[in-house]
Amino acid sequence: MGVEGFETVEVALSDHVLTITLNRPEALNSFNGAMLDEFKRLWDFAATTDDVHVMVLRANGDRAFSTGVDVKEGFELHQNPFSRVDPGVYLSPKLNRCWKPLICAVHGMVAGGALYWLNEADIIIAADDAQFFDPHVSYGLVAALEPIGLVRRIPIGEVLRMTLLGLDERMSARRAHEIGFVTEVLPRDRLWGRAAQLAERIAAKPPVAVQGSVRAIWESLDATRSHALATGLSYTDIGNPISTQQVSRGEVRHDGFDVR
Repeated sequence: MGVEGFETVEVALSDHVLTITLNRPEALNSFNGAMLDEFKRLWDFAATTDDVHVMVLRANGDRAFSTGVDVKEGFELHQNPFSRVDPGVYLSPKLNRCWKPLICAVHGMVAGGALYWLNEADIIIAADDAQFFDPHVSYGLVAALEPIGLVRRIPIGEVLRMTLLGLDERMSARRAHEIGFVTEVLPRDRLWGRAAQLAERIAAKPPVAVQGSVRAIWESLDATRSHALATGLSYTDIGNPISTQQVSRGEVRHDGFDVR
């Protein structure tokens, strides 16, 4: 599989950066069955392709990064409740065992199911017009899956406020930055360029060290502190002998400064 043949997203691979652009602006980049299937393929491609070191997720259109599930088109669900599949199984890189770092560059409306992507992103940057909200309860639907992921990123009070107020309130980009949900807010016309710059810097680092670090940090969320530290030590035993062979410490520089 290459980076061609996608209908709901635009995909490009250059200089070890896989750039994925949501491309359903007429539907506010909401996801349907076709997009779910394409993201399942994308995560598998990224995970198994050595040329991919880092991923950037962004969106076409002026109004929205994504408003979640396409309520008009939807996607096929099993009628048997015990056979239902959470859309996050398709949209979430870590659930698909893809440990390449993911940068999300968001703008406009970021709503509902769009949080699946943000909940598993490693870095989130936002345009100053970004607005975050979860409309589930306003439509009489239980909000569970997206907030459960979100509560591992930001304070529970902020999650509950977003969940319970639904369509009556939107979190601004400024507030998202204040609580650590996004790491940077900048003008819309600089959003994609900044995401590309961050991705370039990460992609230049030894990929084994990067992926091992991503996996160790995320998997620690499912463990006690002691167990996480023990597992983390094993990751250093596995990854460091490989990654140190990929770089000369005497040549490592950052912004013109020698760090030896």
